[in-house]
Amino acid sequence: MRAVVLGGTGAIGGATAERLALSGWTVDVTGRDAAAMPAELAEAGVRFHALPRTDASVIGRLVGDDTDLLVDLVAYSARDVRSLLPVMGSVAHTVVISTRAVYVDADGRHINGDEPPRFAVPLREDNPTLPPAGDDVDPYTRDGYAPSKVAVELAALSSGLPVTVIRPSKVHGRWARNARSRHFVERMLRGDERIELAEGGRSVDHLTAAANTAALIEAIAGTPGTRILNSADPDTPTAEEIARAIGDRVGWQGALDLVDAPDDGERGHHPWRTVHPIVLDTTASTSLGYTPVGRGIDLLMDEVDWVGRG
Repeated sequence: MRAVVLGGTGAIGGATAERLALSGWTVDVTGRDAAAMPAELAEAGVRFHALPRTDASVIGRLVGDDTDLLVDLVAYSARDVRSLLPVMGSVAHTVVISTRAVYVDADGRHINGDEPPRFAVPLREDNPTLPPAGDDVDPYTRDGYAPSKVAVELAALSSGLPVTVIRPSKVHGRWARNARSRHFVERMLRGDERIELAEGGRSVDHLTAAANTAALIEAIAGTPGTRILNSADPDTPTAEEIARAIGDRVGWQGALDLVDAPDDGERGHHPWRTVHPIVLDTTASTSLGYTPVGRGIDLLMDEVDWVGRG
């Protein structure tokens, strides 16, 4: 079995490439910079190719006619998908990574909006989403990102090809481009005596371990279909539980200050702060035979260790 992972040196891409390679797959990954290729992937036999995502002809030559699985982590617009449709048509199964940011609540509020959404949790895949963005929208902006991902999903799912769209939540893992645990790890390692947590540390913002998403991709690789799947960890720790677990891991001797400061939006701010819980329903994923690697609170320590090593 052969897989090509577009954008395969970050958290989800790297975890997927490593898992498949260690399971006996031939794996090729693409990226912009060979220096970003984790040594662990090379040791597992993964091959790196410095290819631009925008050059469909070059990607097509890499994919060839012997690829069983194409995983695309760098499709940010419908145009990106449309340009790659001939390549997608040559593989048995394509997985496109989207985001939970596409969801809207009953009042149309969403995660990247000005007002915090209040979702009916757990969120299922059939929950309403934002309208899709047009080709003139910049997907690399706060306002444009989620609508552009909706457009990505629609372009992929309406292609008539076997495509699985995966919507992860707050991703964590080794090689994460913006590791959220860094917020705590660096402060704890430098010896901060007190760290404040807004919302009294009660926030629940569902985690997604890259290792669990990789396990989901492997589980569905051999069963092509046209579908949308949430990807999130089996547990839903609070921000306080996350912070305490990180502190225990790095040997921090300080104290958490659980604050409720409604008049000061910045006090105690942290990467998992939410006013209302955000939890994804993963029933559809587990019904396809996927089994999580482990709890998010435990797998987060892979990222913590990686960040701690600098």
